[in-house]
Amino acid sequence: MTGTTAAHRELGNTGYEIFVGALSILSLVNLVLVVLLRDRATQTVVEAIDLLLSIVFLVDFAARLRRAPSRSGYFLRQFGWADLLASLPFPQVKVLRVFRLVRVIRLLRRYGAVNIGRSLLSDRAGSALFTVLFIGVLVLEFGSLGMLRLEHAQPAANITTASDALWYTIVTMSTVGYGDTYPVGNSARALGVGIIVVGVGIFGTLTGWLANFFLTPHRTQPTAETPATLREAQQRIDQMSQLLDQQRATLAELQALLRKRG
Repeated sequence: MTGTTAAHRELGNTGYEIFVGALSILSLVNLVLVVLLRDRATQTVVEAIDLLLSIVFLVDFAARLRRAPSRSGYFLRQFGWADLLASLPFPQVKVLRVFRLVRVIRLLRRYGAVNIGRSLLSDRAGSALFTVLFIGVLVLEFGSLGMLRLEHAQPAANITTASDALWYTIVTMSTVGYGDTYPVGNSARALGVGIIVVGVGIFGTLTGWLANFFLTPHRTQPTAETPATLREAQQRIDQMSQLLDQQRATLAELQALLRKRG
């Protein structure tokens, strides 16, 4: 139990850790895509997404360093230095992102599949939010790549650069639809419909998460992983509440007797 509790403290939010692990996998895939893709526009799309991932990883490093029990221990013994270097948008150090992925997998294995499932179910809104955020990143990248691929042979195409593709995907996902860039081929239009549907789902989930966050009272329920001192304090508070209820009942009986005698 002690190892599981320690892993949970280091793990933080389970849904967030899975989200970071998935982004790490995507970043490693992008390292291969940059080499395989020959068209400069598609390479630029991958590089733009990788820059976004670098920002996320840098924020993640700062958050881990801030909440680490020992900052020097995290930075030196837990490969925090690798997280910092891997967050930089330089091709030479991006392969170090495998350390972040390995640590997330190690923490999830220590925490256990049953505890992971319970954590995800107990925070369904947060888990759904991280899921749609990851789907949004995938749609932004591969939707833009697909749009460039489908439109490159169209004579009247106006989505011809990485900037055009990224702009169109972002505007379509947000359901704004300025109309300054648009697909002209049937296959590209079908892809655009898919991007719209995903965008509606993302913003619908985000709206639901915000409503749940602001309207639902956040109460900490005692669990088997709650520290013993905290459970004891909660038990004492419950006992004191019961004693106060008994005293109120006794006072009410005394007052009733006094009224009868009066």
